[in-house]
Amino acid sequence: MTDFILPHALPSALDGRANIKLLSLDCFDTLLWRDSHAPIDLFAALPGINVLQRQWAETRARTAAMVQHRYKEVTIEQIYHEMYPDAPEAEIAAAAARELDAEARHCFAFEPTVALIREAKRRGIGVIIVSDTYLGEKQLRELITRAAGNEVADMIDQVFCSSTHHRTKFDGLYADVLKALKCAPETILHIGDNFSADVTGVAKFGVQTLHLKQFAEATEQRLRLESSISAILHPLQSGTIAAQQPHRAAIAMGEPRIEDPAELFGFSVMGPVFHTYEAWLQREAAALQEARGGTVHWVFMMRDGLLPMRVHQVAKPDSPAHAVEISRFTAVASSLTDANAIERYVQFDIGSDLAKVAHQLMLPQGEARILVNSLPKDRSRIPTFVGEIRNPQRVKQINKAGQGFAERLIAHVRNVVDPQPGDTLMLVDLGYNGSVQNDVEPLLRKRFGVHVAGRYLLLREQFRTLGDKKGLIGEADYDCHTLEAIATNVAVLEQICTAAQGSTVDFEADGTPIRTTNSIKGRQSATRERIQEGVLRFEREQAGVRLRGTATDELPLWRRAAASVLGRLMYLPMAHELAMFADFEHDINEGVNDTVPLFDPSVARRALNQRGLFYMKGSERMYLPAELHGEGLPVKLALLAQKRFGLPLKYADFVDSTISLPVIVADGTNVSTGNVTATPTHNGYYLAPIPIGDCRFSVGVQFGQLFDWVQVESATFMPVERFLSDKQQPGIDEIAASPSLEGMQKVSSDLFHCADEFAFMMVPPPPRGDDRPMMLALVFRPIARREIAPAETVRQPSLVHAPGVR
Repeated sequence: MTDFILPHALPSALDGRANIKLLSLDCFDTLLWRDSHAPIDLFAALPGINVLQRQWAETRARTAAMVQHRYKEVTIEQIYHEMYPDAPEAEIAAAAARELDAEARHCFAFEPTVALIREAKRRGIGVIIVSDTYLGEKQLRELITRAAGNEVADMIDQVFCSSTHHRTKFDGLYADVLKALKCAPETILHIGDNFSADVTGVAKFGVQTLHLKQFAEATEQRLRLESSISAILHPLQSGTIAAQQPHRAAIAMGEPRIEDPAELFGFSVMGPVFHTYEAWLQREAAALQEARGGTVHWVFMMRDGLLPMRVHQVAKPDSPAHAVEISRFTAVASSLTDANAIERYVQFDIGSDLAKVAHQLMLPQGEARILVNSLPKDRSRIPTFVGEIRNPQRVKQINKAGQGFAERLIAHVRNVVDPQPGDTLMLVDLGYNGSVQNDVEPLLRKRFGVHVAGRYLLLREQFRTLGDKKGLIGEADYDCHTLEAIATNVAVLEQICTAAQGSTVDFEADGTPIRTTNSIKGRQSATRERIQEGVLRFEREQAGVRLRGTATDELPLWRRAAASVLGRLMYLPMAHELAMFADFEHDINEGVNDTVPLFDPSVARRALNQRGLFYMKGSERMYLPAELHGEGLPVKLALLAQKRFGLPLKYADFVDSTISLPVIVADGTNVSTGNVTATPTHNGYYLAPIPIGDCRFSVGVQFGQLFDWVQVESATFMPVERFLSDKQQPGIDEIAASPSLEGMQKVSSDLFHCADEFAFMMVPPPPRGDDRPMMLALVFRPIARREIAPAETVRQPSLVHAPGVR
């Protein structure tokens, strides 16, 4: 078996190899790493040309070299001659220099490899670079100097490039290396990341080899998916590399040393996100300090601000970090100090549970219960409730409670932060609308004389405010559909970041928080803690992996990488990640102890079979892509594309084939036959929508005319308006049908055998509730179609068509 080495072990690669006299290293992805996922991603940064043009030029250059000289290794100048066939040599040289400049900006030395080179020099061992590259040896040495610095370049004794020798390592480049060095091959150790080139192509000459295994297979897949998500989220921009992944090196270094899956997830997935957030916050704090003076207080909004605060304490241990417990509930309560505030709140939240609205309005528990229970059950329920809240006495009662709440909240902020006039309170939170800031900012400004600045991980405001708000991932860099796509699945992020404590529902007079009991399971809290430890480990270790010789503003790279990491987790979660989250619950944080499962795969599977991909357009789930796991990558990419681009798709757009399903419709007096059009949903299922008026018609579905075997997933009655709605809510306003069988045998829970072409399923209507038009939604999957022609049927009574049946 060929020896391999993991990245973190590189500094000790020479241990136990006393006979080694020369260390030979591959260059790219061994010594020099790039800020991107793949080498071609760098081509997006080249001015005046695009990625495909650069690839096509290289292909033409290699083809020409093979035809003319019978070798395929070319120089960068030959490539640009194909790019600009009529250009003078000076322009060719300038184009090659521009590419070298881009490489220098986005390459860095991998510190473990540099440590190995230093160790080799300490032992008196020579160091050479052997690289498959279109750069010449002088150009590659220049790039190493610019990307890694003079110290590293000066330790390299010699450079060998495939472009100079016209063959790759796999094709025998090392024969030229050995000839030039006049060194015994068994005294050379060569290390590189490409197995074919650096092991197969080199070991055959008797050289000792080590394959540098950068990543495990699961990590390679995750990075590949991140690169794909980046392509969807980030349009190519001239002068900017594609698929930014400045975290690759830190992951390669750290992952093999972490055994716990939760800590590994925190390190590799959440680590890059919160490192980026911390770096951006530091820049924002400095800008606020310069612009406004005073003290900029880092105010971390609990509970979700816990993880950002812990990262900040690692990154800047001497910088104060204030944990302020202002929940959405307490923020709203403290703002209800006048009639207008009450009116705004009621108008915005009136669609939610009225008991929760009454609780938020701080009505005494008994009074709230009596009020809600006394409301009518019809459509006048909400207007009646609003009228009760607008009662002048009740408005006065709520305002008094809100003013007292505001005093207690101010006491809490004073105890924790104690800001002085002219200071800035920089509110640090995940986001996503800045609702807490909207509610408390006027109070904080008035009482403390401070500036309030919200700095969020993700910001997509639902309405414009005059507040000072920014997001690491915000509208300055992303369009509204991209922000909404990411914000849709934030529940998983919240449960990773939060503190293991109940939500704050009030304060003592001295500002001490009063919390609900923590309703989250202990096992979930333990998993979350290990995830957060992984994030902190990434923050401690990431800077020690990269050595740059050329100064580069890394923040834009990390921002795009963070967005891609989040997008990948939210839309393309991996099986081992979902196993970790399987028992996670999400607490609502509205002053109550309500929790809901983070995801339920059975819901998505059932809904897809019943309604198809269209179900995803209006589905409001905590973590919908997790529920789609097992349905295939195309389904999840379809969801992402719809969210990312705001595609205006309708149900008909998902239909590309139909089945004409024969039915009998009867109302006790008249019988009608006809056909309904069944449309495909998912996994071979079809949906037949059959109108039944106001629950007057029974439906006989003549499966036997079409099928020998059929699978019936569901038969459900629902209002027609509910079926046609863009907002899909499986289980709401649905009544399960109770069919009977004629000539059909039920073989299993949903599999039926039709004895002959006369077999049918009879479905009586549900009890009539009101005059709303109803329909039967029948979901079935053909298993074996009937191949013989149906026999002539007996004459039916005179036909009376049910509405919508043809």
